[in-house]
Amino acid sequence: MSRYLRILIFIMLLISSVTTAMQAERLKKPEPLEDGFALAGEEGMLSSEPNSGKWFFEIDSDLQGQRGLVSAGSKLEILSSAGLEKLIADANENTKATYRLWGQVTRYEGRNFIFPIYFLPVVEIEQPDTSKEQQEAGPSINEPDDDLAIPEAIIAKLKPRKIIRTAQLRKGLELKQDSIIADRSGYITTQPDGSAVFALDSLGRNFPEILIALLPCQALEYAQGKQSSELEQIRFKVAGIVTRYKNKNYMLLHRARRIYSHGNFGR
Repeated sequence: MSRYLRILIFIMLLISSVTTAMQAERLKKPEPLEDGFALAGEEGMLSSEPNSGKWFFEIDSDLQGQRGLVSAGSKLEILSSAGLEKLIADANENTKATYRLWGQVTRYEGRNFIFPIYFLPVVEIEQPDTSKEQQEAGPSINEPDDDLAIPEAIIAKLKPRKIIRTAQLRKGLELKQDSIIADRSGYITTQPDGSAVFALDSLGRNFPEILIALLPCQALEYAQGKQSSELEQIRFKVAGIVTRYKNKNYMLLHRARRIYSHGNFGR
């Protein structure tokens, strides 16, 4: 076997081992969910990090997207919004409550976040210990020799289940009204603390600069990628949802399209 052939075989084996290792790593660590994945009444627990002020939703079951997966027990950060304010207010009154949450999952730099839209609080009903009562009453529901045994599926439905706290429903769980912003031009910049903001374009008019904090999502990641490849600031035309959290405005981008002024407009 020639030296050239041995080198070629070695290179092919090296490439094959690297490819196998990469595939194994992908299987080991699933892809995050796609941006825009709909969260439809998923059940889970609310928790917080006191030091950072961040809130998280720990899901009870797997979330399977078109390609991505978030496993049960994972904690997804909840984005600053009017919905989060409602969740925090309820959690402060009911520390052990679980929730069914509706919203939108976003994706930013390989991580998933939740933009909450609606929620329902649920509580566990404690199952009484009926072992002694059953012994006194006699035989169990299903006798071994009973020809008319109740199906297990029906028995499961007869057991105590989680219920919605109606007292909280009477207070109202509707979120503070969010608003839509569409076809507004401006600049996406990064603040000294690393957060991203959208600065409304004054189009040459003299009025104070209006800044809206931007929530992490794929549209923001796209716009920041475009900006990083340019020396001058890029003007974008955006559309998204404007919400409010702790007296500060935030925007979840749905679209950010670069526009060209061709030197006709100053900032």
